[in-house]
Amino acid sequence: MPAAFMLTVTLPIEILRTRPRLIFWLATLSQALLWLLVPTLFYSAPPGELVDVLAVGRELKFGSELGPPLAFWLAEIALRATGGHMFGPYLLSQLCIIATYWAVFQLGRATVGERHAVLAVLLMAGISVFTIGSPDFGPDILMMPFWALAILHLWRATGENKQLYWLALAFDFWLLLLTSHLALLLLAIVVGFVLISARARRAAANAAAGMAAITVACMTLPSIALIQQYGFGFTPNLDRLRNFEAVDQNIIAWARLLALVAVAHAGAGILVALASNLARTKRVEAAAVTGQAADPFARSLIYTFALAPLIVVTAFAVISGKSGLSGIPPLLILSGLAIVIAAGDTVMLHHQRILTIAWISLLLVPPVLVAAGALLLPSILAVDLKVAQPADDIAKFFTDNFERRTGRKLEIVAGDPRLAGLVSAASSSRPRVHHGPQSGKPALATRQEAAEKGAVVLWRATDSAGTPPPEIKAQFPELVPEVPRAFDRMLPGRAPALRIGWGVARPQTVTPAPQ
Repeated sequence: MPAAFMLTVTLPIEILRTRPRLIFWLATLSQALLWLLVPTLFYSAPPGELVDVLAVGRELKFGSELGPPLAFWLAEIALRATGGHMFGPYLLSQLCIIATYWAVFQLGRATVGERHAVLAVLLMAGISVFTIGSPDFGPDILMMPFWALAILHLWRATGENKQLYWLALAFDFWLLLLTSHLALLLLAIVVGFVLISARARRAAANAAAGMAAITVACMTLPSIALIQQYGFGFTPNLDRLRNFEAVDQNIIAWARLLALVAVAHAGAGILVALASNLARTKRVEAAAVTGQAADPFARSLIYTFALAPLIVVTAFAVISGKSGLSGIPPLLILSGLAIVIAAGDTVMLHHQRILTIAWISLLLVPPVLVAAGALLLPSILAVDLKVAQPADDIAKFFTDNFERRTGRKLEIVAGDPRLAGLVSAASSSRPRVHHGPQSGKPALATRQEAAEKGAVVLWRATDSAGTPPPEIKAQFPELVPEVPRAFDRMLPGRAPALRIGWGVARPQTVTPAPQ
């Protein structure tokens, strides 16, 4: 070959082309390890809504206002299995991410080949819901592997005509229905796809598919019962549909929600821009990564399930008046694979060295920034981060204080939902949480139980006397506030100590403390 046509391929790209499975496991396990270590080592309190998940899981109830029970049960089991340490739920989150990546990789192998399947997984590292948001275990995180496996098994059943995978698909939807009510929308999309696609209809004409349909239909009955009892978080607000003046507001809200989804893909967009030479830089060598040609049915399946669930669920979210990404992360699992399929049978990777550095940066920089932020933002900029709250110190103080005063184990904690959840998750006695009727949180321990067993009531102190907020005073009119307790941050600095107002609602029958 003449020297003018010599092509230099960097070592990482060459390993990707020759040993794609090795690259998959290195990338997947490295990302999981980083996002396991960061919250374990640098978070002094659970992130996001994890305290609510654990508070509901503590009840071991079959459903609540937050949805079906499986995610809450598993979070509680993981916490207990690790001796009450948050390492358990963090590990569970990363196992879900690993299982999701594996299912996407297997689907990619079956449709576009191993090399392109690895490219799809590498792109997922640039989607924030699989990285920064992954420690916040809950129904969204648990749905990811179940939904990914459902699409994989649907492909096995329809694309490869393997009948037993219909039963596997039914099992996937059992788990989905036990995880989130959104599974009903996803089930409707799957049924619609099978009915519309001629190839899928032919593949479904067998006894295994019929048995799967019957069992899933039976499994929807408990979900419907839970929705009737607790409601459905994505219930459409019909007034917003009937009111023509709300049309513009709905469109704007939908655009904002899709913009949040686009922002979540920012890292993947950077990788695509570099790999495709979007700037049209001249004389840039490109390495070709070839894959197998995806047949039209595979393309339609992946495009359908990359776009249709996102459109349907975001539309329901807008009509329901929701503006956050709750329920959206599981729907992004096929984004990387859809991008790779759109790139064609041969993907040309430009700017190889810069591309490699960019991907490694996406892997390393976010966890480093998150760890640094958890340590430094409260001390330097006086930012009150949830993950920097001293949960262990708070839980130990109020648990010990209640037990010394009453001679009984702390069984119920009430007041501020965040503080009560922290004590419930970090306390050695694992008390139940009593939420007030106006808190917007699920009803767990009742007011009567708090009166009978006693409770520690917490709130954020706003004055030196520790005056409770009106809503807490209304719930506990006989509560005598104590002197607010101040808790130091992990690192001293500009952030003031976390001052917590508190009081003890004594149990109706007090057992004398042992001498």
